[in-house]
Amino acid sequence: MDQSAPLLQLRGMGKSFPGAVALSGVDFSVRAGEIHALLGENGAGKSTLIKVLTGVYTADEGEARLAGQVIRPSSPKEAEALGISTVYQEVNLIPALSVAENIALGRQPGRFGFLNWRAIRRHAQAALARLDVRCDVDAELGSLSVALQQMVAIARALDLKAKLLVLDEPTASLDEKEVEELFTVMKRLRAEGLGIVFVTHFLDQVYAVTDRLTILRNGTLVGEYATAELPRLTLVSKMLGREVQDVSGRTTAVQPPPSGEAPVLETRGLGRRGAIQSIDLALRKGEVTGLGGLLGSGRTETARLLFGIDKPDTGEIRVKGRPVVVRSPRDAVKLGLAFSSEDRKSEGIFPNLSVRENLIFALQAKRGAGRMLKHAEQMQLCTHYIAALRIKTADTETPIKNLSGGNQQKVLLARWLATQPEVIILDEPTRGIDIGAKAEIEQLIAKLRADGLAVLLISSEIEEVVRNSTRVVVLRERRQTAELNGAEIETQRLMHAMAGTHEKPHG
Repeated sequence: MDQSAPLLQLRGMGKSFPGAVALSGVDFSVRAGEIHALLGENGAGKSTLIKVLTGVYTADEGEARLAGQVIRPSSPKEAEALGISTVYQEVNLIPALSVAENIALGRQPGRFGFLNWRAIRRHAQAALARLDVRCDVDAELGSLSVALQQMVAIARALDLKAKLLVLDEPTASLDEKEVEELFTVMKRLRAEGLGIVFVTHFLDQVYAVTDRLTILRNGTLVGEYATAELPRLTLVSKMLGREVQDVSGRTTAVQPPPSGEAPVLETRGLGRRGAIQSIDLALRKGEVTGLGGLLGSGRTETARLLFGIDKPDTGEIRVKGRPVVVRSPRDAVKLGLAFSSEDRKSEGIFPNLSVRENLIFALQAKRGAGRMLKHAEQMQLCTHYIAALRIKTADTETPIKNLSGGNQQKVLLARWLATQPEVIILDEPTRGIDIGAKAEIEQLIAKLRADGLAVLLISSEIEEVVRNSTRVVVLRERRQTAELNGAEIETQRLMHAMAGTHEKPHG
């Protein structure tokens, strides 16, 4: 192979589905020894391009070359045999098998029909050691944290000794330390001559680790750029096809309304063993209270207690000054609470149901079986929220699984807004969605605050918490450790509070 030629070269790739063109004339190239970001809004064509490359889909037109040879994989297994290995955002291993079995699956060493378990374990340990990950290779995969499961999936992919490694949102479930460890591995693989395709929605990560980037929009190529030469705002504008406010550059919080308003929802010493210890919250109308903290600090656990998914061991919840017992999400909805979960796929959408059915679900549950929503009412609600939230869907009967992640998230928000809540809990509302949809969700949060709702915002992105919060409660190691208000809410101060280096005393 000519050393100056790309390791991977796609030319004029096209792919259509009934009623939609997913890719049209897309060029894409990756060099050996580089980390190349593939960027674009949800629906831009990134997933389709990856699936064509890895044999899930067959391209309608265009040519693909790997190491100078024309390839046309008809299955992921064939793509792996060619040297293309992929790690998807959703871990697609087998939870009931051990770590070692998952890493060796399909290529277990053995003789005469008998497996060599010692070799399987040793091989798995070596694959994990390459990532500097330490865990029991005999442990059942499903018993591990999502972060560790993701690292096992990456270890398996690297174990294939690929020429080209495709990482599709590999950092979505990793904490900061694990992200840095992954980046260390990626840089070492780059130095070894591996080509890496890195799909991510985290722009900081793009600038931290990639050499070049390619931007897609609406299934077409926008351009290919050296990462260091493309300013952040220009990148965002090219992704969206319009000039936008640089939402990632702001580091000051929104100003809270005048204080004195009684809390709509209040907790006193609320806690659950192994989840969160003694948290005090006061959520008021027209305020966004952010929950700051690292993964495992107790943010989602707090949301689950408030919404009645889990039961507290200590403390109490008050709604409009009155002590209440929230035994279930149904109780929470009746009290005027809404909760958009971080796990959109497992706890949010009903993938095979339509946009309409997903949108009206919570309101119908609140009303009960005896007060069924008439079809005309359903259509009126759907028409209103599809327009208000700019949900991109062919019609109300489109299965929600066919929508992009950002539009699925908007449908879930519409579902809860239809119940006319007084308190809405948003757990990672922008996770896994593109920068354009993220900006629209943040604009919606501002509108909810302006409309007088009390919002509890949970996000792993510090800048997102800072940009949108009027108050930030900081959690660390499952304890409430600080509270920032007004001018105190800025990125560096919040980072120190989360790390425990400069905490503001709680209470």
